[in-house]
Amino acid sequence: MTHAFIVDYRKRSTTAGQELAVPVTVVEVPPLRVAGIRLYLGQPYGSRVVSEVWASDLPEELDRRIPKHPASSPEALAAFEHAAADEVRLIVLTQPHLITGTGSKSPHLFEIRVSGDKLEDRRAFALKLLGQEIPADQWTKEGEFVDVIGVTKGFGFQGHTQRWGVKLQPRKNSKHRRMIGTLGPHNPSFVSYRIPQAGQQGYHRRTQYNMRVLKVVRDPRTDPITPAGGFPHYGEVRTACLVLHGSLPGPAKRLLRFRTPIRMQVSTVEKVDLRYFSTRSKQGA
Repeated sequence: MTHAFIVDYRKRSTTAGQELAVPVTVVEVPPLRVAGIRLYLGQPYGSRVVSEVWASDLPEELDRRIPKHPASSPEALAAFEHAAADEVRLIVLTQPHLITGTGSKSPHLFEIRVSGDKLEDRRAFALKLLGQEIPADQWTKEGEFVDVIGVTKGFGFQGHTQRWGVKLQPRKNSKHRRMIGTLGPHNPSFVSYRIPQAGQQGYHRRTQYNMRVLKVVRDPRTDPITPAGGFPHYGEVRTACLVLHGSLPGPAKRLLRFRTPIRMQVSTVEKVDLRYFSTRSKQGA
């Protein structure tokens, strides 16, 4: 994270139209590669795969994640084009070798749904992308909203006070100070879920809704984005990246997923007036 100066785009804000400093998050977004396509058909017991095709020249790093898939034959492509289905999904993989912030060599593999009215149009669109790369500027632009899905930082098993912030017991308490006073009444004789108790803290899947894209950086070499000395616990940004208004869940090196926002957008702007972006050292140098 770093900070930037922008002109407040929120119309109902008390500082609307004024210049203010805001916290921003820089997320490195190397292009996704389309490894395959799957067709799903709805069944009484759920959707099932009816046909799939795989691209040729897949990276060797993919063998670390799944068994090796050869390129689909012409017969498989013909069957794919005529198969009856309800849903089309792209099988995409990340390219960790393009970034230096993480030491991982194994790509992440997941599916992306292709939206549209007609099945044939969605299938033709997916076939055009087979084996191609999808850069970030194809699915978002400056001023738009995105939903960010991630996993928060994990803190393991924690007690009542650390997990919920409840008040400590008096000094003369006979048993424990860092514990709640009661689990509830005798009747009804069960413990409600509202009672703060010890348990797992962090490492939960969370979604940040309506995150504003302040800037899309396609080449950090021509548009410097990395602060002096690099980002703490990450390093230097070398591929395309997004600058988002606010903070995101999880540590610096954990995978984040973006999607089209599903909640109503309160306001929209074509482009945010970004006056200043801080590249000063975050390590006190």
